Amino acid sequence: MIDSAIAAIAQDLRTAGYACVAGKSFRQFLSGLESWNEFAASWNNLGVDAYMADGGRYRRRRFAAFSVSADRIERKPHQPHYQSRDYNPLNGGIERWFKPITDVIAAHPLLVAALRTCCSLFDALTENKPSAWHVETHQFRIEAHVGRHGLPTPEGLHRDGVDWVLVLLIARENIAQGVTTIYDTDKRPLGSFTLTEPLDAAFVDDSRVYHGVTAVEPLDPQRVAYRDVLVITFRRP
Repeated sequence: MIDSAIAAIAQDLRTAGYACVAGKSFRQFLSGLESWNEFAASWNNLGVDAYMADGGRYRRRRFAAFSVSADRIERKPHQPHYQSRDYNPLNGGIERWFKPITDVIAAHPLLVAALRTCCSLFDALTENKPSAWHVETHQFRIEAHVGRHGLPTPEGLHRDGVDWVLVLLIARENIAQGVTTIYDTDKRPLGSFTLTEPLDAAFVDDSRVYHGVTAVEPLDPQRVAYRDVLVITFRRP
């Protein structure tokens, strides 16, 4: 069952360059769901992203890098996240040091299962797969306030400069919008969808498509509003 589900995602990625998977389907790839509340609650303890060139303080995050292969997952020493300005004209061109993902979450069965699922999928899709992938994981919270919308992708429509991307929704609290849009390399629209339920997932072939997410805004101005996601990128070293 899992092999056929992986094959279906792989086919969508081959055909369209992206795949959207409902949370109820993505759950089959995971273990540790009994401790979901602990995992999701870790998004309440992220650090403010102080590198936003637009001056915004609406994004919180933690970061970790791993070496991942079919038979091994090894956390790398803490390091900066770097993107060139070719891929991130807003915040690229500098080393950005974020708070590390905690040891508990880095070793959590849910994260480990997500990394293994990605490795299995991306190995099958990559002709010259590496002996081990360079993997970066990001916990993101985008906060929205009245008059100050949150921007999940402040750099706009973009590619990340990697091979493959997984975006996994953790929570949506009191927000509207947050629509994911996909475009081809000529900036022609290919599709759009909204991650709405926990574990809704988007897979992206970063070499073939651009992606972006529309701003989020509060539904009820009197309540806190945020969008939490886990982003995992795989890149050949």
